[in-house]
Amino acid sequence: MTSDGSSPLAAAPCRFDRFVLDPADRRLTQNGATVELNARYLDALILLAAEPGRLVTKDRFMAEVWKGVPVTDEALTQCIRALRKALGDDAARPRFIETAPRHGYRFIAPVLPVEVSTPVADPAPVSPPPPSQPATPAQPERWRRFRVRSAAGMIGGGAAGLIGGLIYGLIGASAADGSGAGSSSVLVLAGLTMWVGLVGGAGVGAGIAAAALDTPKPGFTGILGGALGGLITGGLVKLIGVDAFALLLGQSPGAITGAGEGAVLGAAVGLGVWLGALGSERLRARRGAAVAGLCGGLAGLVIVLSGGRLMAGSLNELAARFPGSRLSMDAFGALFGEPGFGPVTRAVTGGLEGFLFAACVVGVMILAGRSLERT
Repeated sequence: MTSDGSSPLAAAPCRFDRFVLDPADRRLTQNGATVELNARYLDALILLAAEPGRLVTKDRFMAEVWKGVPVTDEALTQCIRALRKALGDDAARPRFIETAPRHGYRFIAPVLPVEVSTPVADPAPVSPPPPSQPATPAQPERWRRFRVRSAAGMIGGGAAGLIGGLIYGLIGASAADGSGAGSSSVLVLAGLTMWVGLVGGAGVGAGIAAAALDTPKPGFTGILGGALGGLITGGLVKLIGVDAFALLLGQSPGAITGAGEGAVLGAAVGLGVWLGALGSERLRARRGAAVAGLCGGLAGLVIVLSGGRLMAGSLNELAARFPGSRLSMDAFGALFGEPGFGPVTRAVTGGLEGFLFAACVVGVMILAGRSLERT
């Protein structure tokens, strides 16, 4: 270490692969040609190359590169991504910068000092990376975030729909036809609710992602985006469902989940995403899904108390409109001491549905966000 606490290698030119890094001259060259990097990113590369093979933690980057300026983890992620692009590196098969998930990064290429008396010359040419590892330009980061968040919303919504459908099928459909938990009615109902959850989750996730195209983490605008996504998909699901019943059976249940319910639930998911994103990374990971679930549960309760319907209420409406079906939601009323699908049952199932949907959607979005940060 030098007298100012820096690494000797960080103060002198060094060589790795086809690159020469000169910290004193603030310059990175590749085969003699200058590689353009902004000052922060060059500082981060100097820090990494100064300690090859050793882990450089996120805290050290924040302290030595950003000098204590408060920034999000996404700033470091973007920095590493820019360095990999400049070096022609691949996060999946790194040759220069390796990720230590949730901890930091390490420089894994051999680093050799360049003698001070020797001019910083071009290194001997080496063969380019094999064809299996081409350096391709990355697509704009914001569209990548949009795709990942939308897909995460769809997966989370589908998971919530599948879980809810299995519960409703096991209790409602099986009780109605008396054939037990192995009835095909359970699978049909689970498939139906999973489809609705997939569509609803995709719409809400896309709305939140669209409202945060230019930001690493969804903010307050995600509430509006989630509401708009839920409004559109809720309206489409209701329109398709009503038309399908009218076409196949000659009548349709009009009072099923629609645009209004979708908007309220989507806004609750957006609120949960925003509230869950506040605080430290560890705290966000622990509380994000729970906070979103509470927001969704409250929204589900508000929907039901204001006369709307979520999935259980819609299924009960279907059962009442088509009495010959093998579906009855009265069994849920018995769980709460009601003779049928009464107000208490509607309120409880609405709150639980909202909790499950929001928690699953945001939980998967959190996992997707971690994946984005690691790449």
